[in-house]
Amino acid sequence: MSTPAPRPLDGITVVSLEHAIAAPFASRQLADLGARVIKVERPGVGDFARAYDTRVHGEASHFVWTNRSKESLTLDLKNPDALVALMDLLAGADVLLQNLAPGAAARMGLSFEALHARHPKLIVCDISGYGDDGPYRDKKAYDLLIQSEAGFLSITGTPETPSKAGCSIADIAAGMYAYTSILSALLLRGKTGEGSHIDVSMLESLGEWMGFPMYYAFEGAAPPPRAGASHAAIYPYGPFAVGDGGTVMLGLQNEREWKIFCDQVLQNPQLATDPRFDANAKRSANRDELRALIVQSFAGMTTEEVEARLDEAQIANARMNDMAGLWAHPQLKARERWRDVGSPAGEIPALLPPGRNNAFDYRMDAIPKLGEHSEAILRELGRSDAQIAAMKAVKAV
Repeated sequence: MSTPAPRPLDGITVVSLEHAIAAPFASRQLADLGARVIKVERPGVGDFARAYDTRVHGEASHFVWTNRSKESLTLDLKNPDALVALMDLLAGADVLLQNLAPGAAARMGLSFEALHARHPKLIVCDISGYGDDGPYRDKKAYDLLIQSEAGFLSITGTPETPSKAGCSIADIAAGMYAYTSILSALLLRGKTGEGSHIDVSMLESLGEWMGFPMYYAFEGAAPPPRAGASHAAIYPYGPFAVGDGGTVMLGLQNEREWKIFCDQVLQNPQLATDPRFDANAKRSANRDELRALIVQSFAGMTTEEVEARLDEAQIANARMNDMAGLWAHPQLKARERWRDVGSPAGEIPALLPPGRNNAFDYRMDAIPKLGEHSEAILRELGRSDAQIAAMKAVKAV
């Protein structure tokens, strides 16, 4: 039997005091690369994301997405024996990741400064809403609130109604920067021999993703208008209804494509030189009139017919899929992007991580039950059966 190819983070241990999305998403990606991730949860309750919903055979949708390939260790960190067990665990860890309430980790002696003195190679990554200092340091932060503070709501939605993103974009942004920052810190430790402190802010993470609209509104200029699913400055670029009830997304980038679109797709070459539409700025300003003409042209066609014309003309387009369409997407199927992973509810399908690598296979192990690995991990730390039983008796584990 052949030995599996080594993964980039084989041999790396991550201890994560995590809940909800940002830290679990970061640690799951570390697990994808082979890291051992020990998820520390509250006894009896666990990560509160476990109870968000019951959409996946009784399991929560957020939780199954962000927690595969982890071990679950329950500890009541207000109990001295449980806190000692955590400290023992950190002695053999490479990374501590946490997104507890502001200041909570430091009050338990888990600040970078306190830990670095004892474990100089340990990398500590703190995720918070606003960062470790500044006037907003202690302010509670949730995804929607950060979308608002970062200006995301101001440019998203329709002219009448600001809208949040349909997924937890601020949490995802923070999780991604935590993930990449930890990878960078591991590389740096390989050069210096020392761990470092990473301070990831949800506001700063989403703020980075807001770079284009910020610069668009540079020095008090008007910001991008809310344009629904259309582009705020380029037209036609967005959703258009088709005669069979479908919707096609168009993406025209330049004047050459505009002329081809009029000639080959709309089959109305005269429209290309219409003075209302013969430059992008004019098309954007007169988008309501142009939309009506495009929809009228598409009204006599099916979605497949419109897509065929667009593809033949090499005009960028996409179908506006729903979740069922994404589950069944032919490209994901053709590229064999699905795997089955275990869970407390049995096997469920999961997407492989982006970035197919020919040197190794991603780790795609089970989503843990609450406290599933507690006894095994405590035994690794030298606790006897009697000591574990005593901790259980006082609900420390």
